[in-house]
Formats: sequence, C-alpha cells, structure tokens
Amino acid sequence: MPAPARAHPWMAISAPGVIEEMLAEVGARRVSDLFEQVPPDHYRKAPLDLPPALSSEIELKRELAARLKRNEDCERNLSFLGAGVWQHHVPAVVDEIVGRTEFLTNVWGSYQSDHGRNQAWFEFQSQLGALLNLDVVQLPVYSWGAATGHAIRMAARLTGRRKVLLPALSDPERMAVIRTYCEPPEMASHIEIVAVAADPATGRIDLGDLRARLGPEVAAVYFENPAYLGTIETGAAEIARLARAAGAETIVGVDPASLGVLMAPGDYGADIVTGPMQPLGVHMNCGGGVGGFIASRDEERYVRQFNGFLVSIAETREPGQWGFGLATPHQNSYGSREHGRDWTGNSTYLWAIAGAVYMSLLGPEGFRELGALIAARARYAQSLLAGVPGVRIVWPATGFKEFVVNFDATGRSVAEINDALRDRGIFGGKDVSDEGLGLGQSALWCVTEVHTAADIRRAVTALREVLQ
Repeated sequence: MPAPARAHPWMAISAPGVIEEMLAEVGARRVSDLFEQVPPDHYRKAPLDLPPALSSEIELKRELAARLKRNEDCERNLSFLGAGVWQHHVPAVVDEIVGRTEFLTNVWGSYQSDHGRNQAWFEFQSQLGALLNLDVVQLPVYSWGAATGHAIRMAARLTGRRKVLLPALSDPERMAVIRTYCEPPEMASHIEIVAVAADPATGRIDLGDLRARLGPEVAAVYFENPAYLGTIETGAAEIARLARAAGAETIVGVDPASLGVLMAPGDYGADIVTGPMQPLGVHMNCGGGVGGFIASRDEERYVRQFNGFLVSIAETREPGQWGFGLATPHQNSYGSREHGRDWTGNSTYLWAIAGAVYMSLLGPEGFRELGALIAARARYAQSLLAGVPGVRIVWPATGFKEFVVNFDATGRSVAEINDALRDRGIFGGKDVSDEGLGLGQSALWCVTEVHTAADIRRAVTALREVLQ
C-alpha cells in the first residue's frame, strides 16, 4: 500500500490536491500543458539528486547555521576590499532610526498622509544637494550603475542624441549595468557607448582622445571623480567645458564620502551627478547596502526628465508649519506606467533615511574630517606598500581611498597573494588583473576611516611574509 501523500514542510504547493485545484482553475489537464512553449530538448533528462527534506524547523535551523558559519566576514577579518561596496563606519544611531517601525515598515505607505516619511526624504535630498552643490536630488534607485544608466537616458532625451562617451578604465560591473540601460544595438532606442582612452601616466582621461571623439552625435560625457581605480580627475572642469561646447551633457559619478576634501561636482560644471548610497551610513550587507542617487541643477529641462520621486517642501495655511509631498509623480512609472520617463522600480528608499541621519550627524566639518582621515590613511598605506620588494603603486600621485597595487615584479599572481593573505585573516584588494584594463597583475586596494595605522602595518607585514 503506497504511503499517503505528504506536504513538503517548506513548499505550500506540495499539499495534496493543491496542484489539481490550480489546473482546474486555469483549465489545464496536466502541469506539462503550462510549459508547452518550452522546446523538448530544453528539458533536463536526468532527475535532480536532491537531499531529503528537512522535516523539522530544528533541523532546518541547524543546517542553515552550519552553512552560514562557513562564511568569512569583514568583522573577523581585516579587509581592504572596495570597488563599489566599502567598509565605512556606520554610527549606531543610524541603525536605531532606520530600524524604527515608522520607517522600516512604512516605506510603501500612502505618501499623501505619510508626512514624517516625506520630511525625512526631503532632509536626505536637501542635505545631499548641499554636499553636491546641486538643487535637485531624486530618491535613490537600485545601484550606482542603475543611477548612471538613468542619467545617460535622461541626457539622450534632452539632446536627442544616441551616443555616450565613458572612460576606458571603468568598473566592468558598473559598465554591464550601464550597457543594459543603453540597450542592444538591435533596438531602436539603443545608445552607443564609446570608450575614451586613459593617459597611461596618470590613469586620468586623455583629453586629446576626448576632443577627437566629441561631436554632434554625442549626448553625454560620463566620468567618475574619484574614478573606479581611485584616480582623481584634475581636469574635470575642462572635460565639462569641452562637453558643453559640443552640446553634450556632463554626467559625473562621485563618492559622497570624498566631498569633504574634493570640490563638489556642481562647482566644476556637472549637469547630472550620480553616485553610491552605501558610503552614507549604510552597512555593506553582503552587497545589499547598495543604492544610487541622481542629482541635477534646478532647471525645468532636467526636472522634467527625472524618472523617480522628488520631494518638495511648501508653506501651509498654518503659519510656521510646512508640508512635504512628492513632486512630478506623473512622469515616473508609478504615475504613468509605460508612459513614464523611465521605469522607476522598487527602489532603496530606506537608505535615503539612513543617508539623512548620517549626513546630519557629520555636518560639513564631519565630512572634512572624514575625507582628510581617509586620504591620510590611504597615503600611509601606499607609502608602506611601496616599500615591499616587487610591489609598485601604479599611480601614486593621485587617489582618495582606493589605489592600484601592481605585483608583476614579485612573480606571483594577485590570486595567489590574496589566497595567502586570506589564510592570515586579511582580505587583499580586488583582483583587477583579468578585467582587460592592461594593468598586469594588479589589485585595487581600499583604505577607509575604519583602518588604523596598526591595521595597515599588519597587512604590509603579512604581505612581506607572503612574498618571501
């Protein structure tokens, strides 16, 4: 006698009769009818070799805990990884506020009545606008790459042009996202991406190559400051001037943590600015702390092209009181669906709250102290690493918190070196040797305010041991 059918403890559709009920509801005779469009040769022939189901919550918890213990994190190890997700200090009060139920569970509340949430969002936008020296800031989207993709599409709509110039030394991961937003060549709305060469002596954009590539078909020039490989674009104002003379928009990607010591992009001619949210009081969260902002000057031509939520402040009939609401909601996909400027998507609005708290805690003087501390510690790390036999800092004259370290003369690969460092409880810099950037066996090292001088000396000592 066959055993009675049992429901899988973690799969609701495994309960007896559920599948039959679904098939009857949709008018299908068998489950295979739902997938008739899939070619037969696409089906797996051999059955999956799955372990038996864990039948109790106790067993499941024990299994998951054992698997999670295999992870190594940046609290128990010393990390010099960056490249888009950086280990910055997050003040405890940030976690306290973003964890409150008013924000944590009300992010998707009705904005018509959610006055407190809108005010917090406005504080984020106004503070970040002051940091960038720009007036309009949109609520954050999924990532820095997504924000840049939206910005490029904004520029294409503004200019009616279909080409964008970007640095050849760009983050491949961010570029993959940007290419998605620019769409394939077969699509009518495709935006062509053209790489601008780098000056090999500095890592910065080659202005001669930029001049040669600018023309009447270019919608925008995009560059980052600091750039992916840590270099600082000292010719930023000239890039903006050249782009403007050619009728193109200037889009700048910027790390907000640098703006206490570097000039705000609004001061050297940026039209649209994008950047990461994670340095503004957001934990790394295994990559879940990412988010991207978009900002511009307060001109109607730009405001009309934003695809997300802008929060405005207005006086009320009651003296001394203020109202906060979402501006131009009709032009995003929430308000107009497929007729919106671009798809808004479920975004990272909770990180806007974190950013508002973080920026209000630091203030202008705090950002200056933060930037100076990071730059000083990064230079200290460069000076010690450069003293290790066979190790070379690729562009020592420029950088903020990240810099490229070359190991060609050591005869060891970055992968081998990082494996050996990991055995000593240290995460070395990101391996960029296989990214097609022409840098040989190099790694992108990152130093932030969480790294002490002792941490840096420990890493350099370990590196010396590894290379002996």
